[in-house]
Amino acid sequence: MRFKKGMVVRSKAGHDKGSFFVVLCVEDGTALIADGVSRTINKPKRKNLIHLSATGTVLDERSMEADIEIRKILVGFNDRVRSS
Repeated sequence: MRFKKGMVVRSKAGHDKGSFFVVLCVEDGTALIADGVSRTINKPKRKNLIHLSATGTVLDERSMEADIEIRKILVGFNDRVRSS
């Protein structure tokens, strides 16, 4: 699957394995991702695309304007994983 801005992804590797993020930007085989908590919009994490798994959910631009909005959306993804 092709990664694009606004896509919700899950980390497959690293200390954040299993966590959900929103893609802010894709460039040169990497993505800048944020979760609104430890990785904010102003301080995103750069992650190799092979270490990300797409969920198929894409957010609109307005949903990515503030960290609080990203946190609210991603809490639903994290809750589903914990309850499984």
